[in-house]
Amino acid sequence: MTAALSHTGRLLVATPVLTDPNFARAVVLLLDHDDQGALGVVLNRPTPVEVSTVLDGWADLTGQPAVVFQGGPVALDSALAIAVVPGEPGHGEPIGWRRVHGAIGLVDLEAPPEVLAGELGAMRVFAGYSGWSPGQLEAEIAEGAWYLVDCEPGDVSSPEPERLWRSVLRRQRGPLAMLATYPDDPTMN
Repeated sequence: MTAALSHTGRLLVATPVLTDPNFARAVVLLLDHDDQGALGVVLNRPTPVEVSTVLDGWADLTGQPAVVFQGGPVALDSALAIAVVPGEPGHGEPIGWRRVHGAIGLVDLEAPPEVLAGELGAMRVFAGYSGWSPGQLEAEIAEGAWYLVDCEPGDVSSPEPERLWRSVLRRQRGPLAMLATYPDDPTMN
C-alpha cells in the first residue's frame, strides 16, 4: 500500500448497520494503517475505571472524564495513551511522545509523567486496541460497515465521549450529517 492510501490519523465511524457490540456506534482513531493491516483505538468507550487506580501519576494529565477507555477488543490487559501536542511537526517534540498524525501522538507510559506534564494539550488512556489484518479494514469499508472521515484534535479528548459518534457525523457534509439523527433503535421510530 502506498503512503497516499494510508488512513493513519483518520476516523472510522461505525455505520448504523454495524451491530457488533465492540463497534456499534464506535468512533475509531486509526493509529497505523499500511499493507500490514490497521490498528486503532475506540475513542468513545469510557470505562468506570479511573486512570489514577491503574497508572500512578498520569491521572492529572488526562482530560475529563479521567477514566480508562476501552480501545477495542484486542489485548485488554495492556494500556496505551494518546495525547495532543500543540505545534507544528518537527519543532522540538517532547521526550516520551511520538507523533502519529498531525498534533496527535502516542505517549510512552514508561516515561515519568512529570517529563510530559507541561507539554501535553490533552491525553487519553486506553485498555486494548482495535486491529485489522491486511485487507480486512478495506473490505469492511467496502461492505459499508465504516465511514472514513477526517479527525480533529479535539476528538481525542472529547469531554462528552458518549456524544462523539453524533458530533463527528454532524460536522460532515451531505448525507452523513443527516445520519447524526439516526435513532438508537430504528424499530422504535
